[in-house]
Amino acid sequence: MSSRFRITGLTTTMYKSEEKYDVIVIGGGPAGLTAALYSARYGFKTIIVTKLVGGAVSEAPLVDDYPGIPDVPGNDLVDRFVKHVKKYNVPIVIDEVINLVKKPEEKTWCVELRSGGSICGYAIIIAVGSEKRKLNVPGEKELTGKGVSYCATCDGPLFKDKIVAVVGGGNAAFTSALYLAKIASHVYLIHRRSEFRAFNVYVEAARSNPKITILTNTIVKEIIGKDHLEAVRILNTESNKEEILKIDGLFIEIGLEPPVEFFRRIGLETDETGRARVNIDRSTNLPGIFVAGDAAGGPYKYRFEQIITAAADGAIAADAVCKYICALKRPSST
Repeated sequence: MSSRFRITGLTTTMYKSEEKYDVIVIGGGPAGLTAALYSARYGFKTIIVTKLVGGAVSEAPLVDDYPGIPDVPGNDLVDRFVKHVKKYNVPIVIDEVINLVKKPEEKTWCVELRSGGSICGYAIIIAVGSEKRKLNVPGEKELTGKGVSYCATCDGPLFKDKIVAVVGGGNAAFTSALYLAKIASHVYLIHRRSEFRAFNVYVEAARSNPKITILTNTIVKEIIGKDHLEAVRILNTESNKEEILKIDGLFIEIGLEPPVEFFRRIGLETDETGRARVNIDRSTNLPGIFVAGDAAGGPYKYRFEQIITAAADGAIAADAVCKYICALKRPSST
C-alpha cells in the first residue's frame, strides 16, 4: 500500500499503513503529546493520531497555570509541546480513529482511521480528552457557526466592537470573557449558580473589568435568530424572571463530555461519568489499551482537569506501556 501523508502544525509527516509501531497514541493534547514524548524517549517506535494538535489547549486564550511558563497563549504552549515531541521524530497524523481491532496472533492492536487507513502497534494510549458540552436548548444547533461558538480564540475576532455573551462558570468561561473583552464592545458572562469554579484571580479580573457584566443564577432558555444570532432568552432562577438579551455572539463554555460511545464501541469499561475506568497505572480492562488525561476515570483517577495533570497522566501511561511491552516481548522460558 502506498504511503499516506498528513500535515501537522509544523511539518509534513509520512507513515505506511503496513508498518508496525510499538506505541500508538490517540490524541494530541497535553496528555497525548507527553505520552508520546516519554514513549519515544524510552526508545519505542511511537506515532500520534489526532483530530486536532493541542486539543482544547489550542483554544485557550491564555494559560497561566503551567509552572515556569506564565501568561502564555494556548497555541504557543502547544507549539512548545509539539517541538519537543518532534525532536524525537514522532509522526503526527491528522485523522480520526473510528475503531480498534485486536490481532491476538500478532499481539497487536490496529486503529482504523476515518480516511480508510489503519495503523498497528503493541500498545495504545488513548488521550482523546473530551468534547465541548452543549446547552441543548432551542436554536443552538441551527445557529452554531452563525453567532454561536465554542471557541473564543477561534471566533472572537469576528465580533470586534459587538456585544457578546459567554455561558459558564469555570476557568474556560472566565478566560474567554477576559479575552473577548479586549475585542467586543461588551461581554455578558452568564452562569447558572452564584458561585464559580474558576480560579479567584480570573473571577476578580472579570469583576473589575468595566466591559464585563456577570449574570449569576441565570440560565439560557433559548437562542434566537434566523440567519444569524440575534438574542438569547434568559431566566433568572431566583426571581423566575425571563428577559431577552440582545447579543451578536454567544460563546458556550460549560465543560466537557468524554467520548463514551467510542469507549463502549471498542469494549472499554466506563465509570458513571462515561470516562474510561482505569487502574492506577492507567491500564484498562483491555490488555494493551491505556487511557490518560481527561478521558480517564474510575476510583483510581483523581479528577483535577488541568494541563499539568493531563501531562502527568500521559507520562504515567507511557511508563506503564514501557513495562507492558517489555513483558510482552520478553522471550518465554522453556
